[in-house]
Amino acid sequence: MSQLKDQTTSRESCSAFDPHKHLNITINPDGSCTRHFVYPMVNPDPDPSPGKLAASKDVTINQETGLVVRIFRPTNLPSNDNTVARLPIILHLHGSGWILYPANSPANNRGCSQMASELTVIVVSVNYRLAPEHKLPSQYDDALNALLWVKQQAVDSTNGEPWLRDYADFSRCYICGSSNGANIGFHVALSSLDHDLTPLKIDGCVFYQPFFGGKTRTRSELTNFADPFMPVPAIDALWELCLPEGVDRDHRYCNPLGYLPQKEKVGRLGRCLVIGYGGDTAVDRQQDFVSLLVNAGVRVEARFDDAGFHGIELVDPRRAVALLNMIRDFIN
Repeated sequence: MSQLKDQTTSRESCSAFDPHKHLNITINPDGSCTRHFVYPMVNPDPDPSPGKLAASKDVTINQETGLVVRIFRPTNLPSNDNTVARLPIILHLHGSGWILYPANSPANNRGCSQMASELTVIVVSVNYRLAPEHKLPSQYDDALNALLWVKQQAVDSTNGEPWLRDYADFSRCYICGSSNGANIGFHVALSSLDHDLTPLKIDGCVFYQPFFGGKTRTRSELTNFADPFMPVPAIDALWELCLPEGVDRDHRYCNPLGYLPQKEKVGRLGRCLVIGYGGDTAVDRQQDFVSLLVNAGVRVEARFDDAGFHGIELVDPRRAVALLNMIRDFIN
């Protein structure tokens, strides 16, 4: 009874809570968003000098939408019979809460550099458009565009992007998303089933703390209603800003159970790794997502730790290392 009282008190204390102030944004009359935080964007560094984790370059793949991917390759390339060994490809979809951070943010640039170096992979990080200026499914469209572009580099052996053409193993491509990026990754994995990706092959998907929602509150949402990092009113605001006009949080873009009618299609996904933490406000949604995959017949490896919270790898280097190790075990 006391726990229920505490939860009620927390919800009441949030009644005057301003989610936009918490997110440090202002929504303008035209529907656009002013982001009040200032952070330096990281430029690509294509020079693979010794001592660096990875080299990186930006490639514009859609002039009409301005879609850019940032490609990371390890500084130290492994050799095989005096040639460069082919490296797996990770199509990376960063977390942003849909609205906050582009792919060239310091945290994402650092994470992708570490991923390329530690896992010895080619990382293609998708700088998808942000909401509310671009609502869903714009982000899904950008991710699919990027995936089809990667496929095209395998087909065009003459004019293909050199770092992919010369170093990548197109038979070992993985979709890897974090937070809302995992939501995007799930959608693009489903969309890929409608396309002939040959000779590109999706060998698995990594969904790290996938970000889903719904109208009915889960136990973890009630428990963490006033969470200092991810309070439920702020989460609701993020969904309101990214979802298409006229739909609610039970739309399939938000609620994973909305994919139940697509059970047969979901079942055609390859191997999936789902990672989450017990202190995440969205952990119940993530476990519902695992159940959806398993019930559809997907081979799922679920790695949930009771300790931890959303985005813990950004503040705890040990968790960042543990995350890379879990991905390494999955792709090797």
